[in-house]
Amino acid sequence: MYICKSIINRTNKNKSMNVVKSIRKTVLVVVLGMLAGNAMADKWPDGSQMDKWFSDTSHVDVAKLGKQYVITDYGVVNDSNVIQTEAIQKVIDLAASNGGGVIVIPHGTFLSGSLFFKPNTHLHVNGVLKGSDRIADFSIVNTRIEGETCRYFAALVNADHVDGFTITGHGTINGNGYNYWREFWIRRDWNRQCTNKDAQRPRLTYISNCKNVTVQDVRLINSPFWTNHVYKSSHVRYLNCYIFAPTTGVKAPSSDAIDIDACTDLIVNGCYMNVNDDAVVLKGGKGTFADKDSTNGPCERILIQNCRYGTVHGCLTLGSESVNDRNIILRNCIADNANRVLWLKMRPDTPQHYEYVTVDNVSGNVGSYIVVRPWSQFFNPQKRDDMPLSECNNITVRNVKATCRNFFDVGTSDKYHLLSFSFVNVNVTDEANEFSKSLIDNTFVKNVVINGKKIK
Repeated sequence: MYICKSIINRTNKNKSMNVVKSIRKTVLVVVLGMLAGNAMADKWPDGSQMDKWFSDTSHVDVAKLGKQYVITDYGVVNDSNVIQTEAIQKVIDLAASNGGGVIVIPHGTFLSGSLFFKPNTHLHVNGVLKGSDRIADFSIVNTRIEGETCRYFAALVNADHVDGFTITGHGTINGNGYNYWREFWIRRDWNRQCTNKDAQRPRLTYISNCKNVTVQDVRLINSPFWTNHVYKSSHVRYLNCYIFAPTTGVKAPSSDAIDIDACTDLIVNGCYMNVNDDAVVLKGGKGTFADKDSTNGPCERILIQNCRYGTVHGCLTLGSESVNDRNIILRNCIADNANRVLWLKMRPDTPQHYEYVTVDNVSGNVGSYIVVRPWSQFFNPQKRDDMPLSECNNITVRNVKATCRNFFDVGTSDKYHLLSFSFVNVNVTDEANEFSKSLIDNTFVKNVVINGKKIK
């Protein structure tokens, strides 16, 4: 119940009555889910035991993380018009040279380009850490973006090989993305083939090659590109975060809430997400030989729970740059205005295998509930004689009560095989009314009611 209370307190600060009302619905759903019990509470979809680590949603005690370095004590000034990247980085480096500590952003607004955290350093935000709206203030580094390892712009907040890294506080990390978004849409209007990278935009946070990471309570807003990107990391927790980018007016293109890239053991708990793209996205590589590239990798043991979605393209999306995803659970969430709940993007140019994915007790008003379709944006098929057939198997949707435009948005292809999908305890209104067991081999249906009619 602490999780629910924390979300409500955060929302009250935002003075948004619509958000408050929707969060109350989320609280009710979570409580009912707890009371009803959850068969997956200690098991993954493949039946393996879930580690006790996943039940720990307790917050990090910042006081126990070491000395606190308040940046204004070290020459950084409260001025939202002055770039202070170098001055803030010096504080991070000083803390690291002294054995570590917490870099504190006090009340006020502090403008910066890319910052790089070091081992044993942490970030605590009370005020506003604001990103520069000039790409020249962001370093070009070897990084990971859109399913490939390459040289690209660093994020505002970067942590590589920083085990135990935390981002805490009730303040805001603001990507200041407006000018980046406008430039993207101008480029896209001029050239419809303009890719996401062509517009040259930084991400908000990038965490790579880390273990035992916690991002809690903070507001992560207005990212120029992806909001949170975590790569090749394990035991990562996102707790009670508020993640937002505009979906009206000048929309924030490709502002994914959390991109999970070749990671294992990750939990997203009690978060609010409203972005102009997908919310939680599993990635891991793309291309005809993606399964042969050591910089790529699977996503395994991912738990998303007790969250609320505003407007998003997909609540949980596998792809568009995924190779293998296994043991994924999305449960006890409310979708206020999601275009899709579960979206399985199938790239014709990439060998993909999605298996043992469960969506449990996710309700609300949605466009499509489950989508399985080819995804061919900017794809580049190459000749491969031993190209594996992609597959989705052991996908479960259960305990659903929702209003949908299209509950079952599934298409077949000679590039992939769909097998062993289960639909249990489903009661939806469905404008499209196109549910068809015949599209998926070995489909299991139990207690499924669509538009008042029981499906056999």
